Amino acid sequence: MKDYVVKATAYDGEVRAIALRATEMVKEACKRQGTWPTASAALGRTMMGGALMASMLKGKDKLTVRIQGNGPIGEIIVDAHASGATRGTVTNPHVSPELNSQGKLDVARVVGNEGTLSVVKDIGMKEPFTGSVPIVSGEIGDDFTYYFANSEQTPSSVGVGVLVNPDESVLAAGGFVIQLLPGAKEATITEIERRIGETPPISKLVEQGKTPEEIITGLLGEENVKFLETKPVFFECTCSKERIGNAIISLGPKEIEAMITEDAGAETVCHFCNESYSFIETELEALLEEAESKR
Repeated sequence: MKDYVVKATAYDGEVRAIALRATEMVKEACKRQGTWPTASAALGRTMMGGALMASMLKGKDKLTVRIQGNGPIGEIIVDAHASGATRGTVTNPHVSPELNSQGKLDVARVVGNEGTLSVVKDIGMKEPFTGSVPIVSGEIGDDFTYYFANSEQTPSSVGVGVLVNPDESVLAAGGFVIQLLPGAKEATITEIERRIGETPPISKLVEQGKTPEEIITGLLGEENVKFLETKPVFFECTCSKERIGNAIISLGPKEIEAMITEDAGAETVCHFCNESYSFIETELEALLEEAESKR
């Protein structure tokens, strides 16, 4: 089954709902990062939170989610585009403590319960929109819920989950966000809270083969939902040799000269996809010439 996100409204426009299946997207990111199981869950949850949020954007709009907790995983960074392209990285991919008291991967422990979740949205304005909130649990879904309520003043419920195979590969990954829109009735809120409370973990639903549409109808009731749009979500990194070359140019002539004289070349690895880019002396000399022309 392909990864995709679906958007809907419900209860005659009182509610907005978005759900996604992102198993292949998360699997690819975790494979490239070399994450251990709990780090896979933390990275995957953050990627899906970013992808759900980016699905609300348009055109070439994009955003960056940054979770900076006090846990051993360090910083989690996710870039997500309105197109569905998403990538992510963690500072320390090799963390996976014992299961928590519920017998589940202890994401809160590796993320930490102190720190910040911040979002920077590039929506074509002169300055990007930036919002930041404290981490409230480290479980990530709760933290996105808190972000929506406090930074964007939109009461929301966010669920994101990742199941990992015994061989440490990703088995299933999915997520949803349910948002109350202005004018939502108290009876509607009560009904949604009841349904969410009775819904199994989102990752289990994806493992069972439930589609994003079925997840939404399960949360809100088929008779209440109107589907609007479906889009793919996928892992994609925007790095390239040209981009890396431009980054080297920005270091300035002195740094480039050192690469030539001391190392006779340069090699760098993208933090998001782990692709390696090499520059031989003649390539660095061309970059040096360009850097000097910009002085």
